Amino acid sequence: MAQTTILGRIGQLMRANINSMLDSAEDPERMLDQLVRDFTNNIAEAEEAVAQTVGNLRLLEEDQREAQSALSDWGSKAQAAARKADEARSASNDADASRFDELAKIAIRRQISFETQTKTFETQIAQQTELTDSLKDGLNKLRAKREELVQKRDELVSRAKMASAQRQVQEAVRDVSVMDPTSELNRFEERVRREEAMARGMSEVAASSLEEEFASLEDADTEAEVESRLSQLRSGAGAGAGTGS
Repeated sequence: MAQTTILGRIGQLMRANINSMLDSAEDPERMLDQLVRDFTNNIAEAEEAVAQTVGNLRLLEEDQREAQSALSDWGSKAQAAARKADEARSASNDADASRFDELAKIAIRRQISFETQTKTFETQIAQQTELTDSLKDGLNKLRAKREELVQKRDELVSRAKMASAQRQVQEAVRDVSVMDPTSELNRFEERVRREEAMARGMSEVAASSLEEEFASLEDADTEAEVESRLSQLRSGAGAGAGTGS
């Protein structure tokens, strides 16, 4: 029956080694999601099965009460018929006594039938009550296990997110480390240093050209002085020669 099938699935889920399954799973989060879905689906089926068994139990209890009521009624009828038969015999009315005896027997047979029904209902009620209790217990265990799985899934997802964030932070720190010669910051610093060196070189080149210009000016002044003094020497030499003659 459907209820026993549900109980079998509940037992399989409760006996499953969740930790071992997670350890061997390639994607534990996805496996937990699937397990939560499995438990949720089985909880829904178990709730339906519990409702059905409880409903059947209540029907059996109603049938038992009706059988007990009928049992009591036919017992009363049997007593009444037997009393009428005794009264008829006391009155030497054998025909009526025989008729009432037959009615008492019919009532007794009905009474026996309802006694049998009552005992059958008692057995069925006991079995249905046991099944209902088992299903309720399994349902409560499924609910508790599902809550545990949901908490475990949330914890696993949180830990995975934290681990991912920490990894990203570590990768970012590694990438920007100035001690890393391949880092972007180090390359940028090296480029700035080259630009600074280029600027110093251009400054030195400009300074060197300026010094050369000033040096050429000084050389020109010196040559002019030389020419002037040479001219003076020539003039003096000519004057001296005229006096001597």
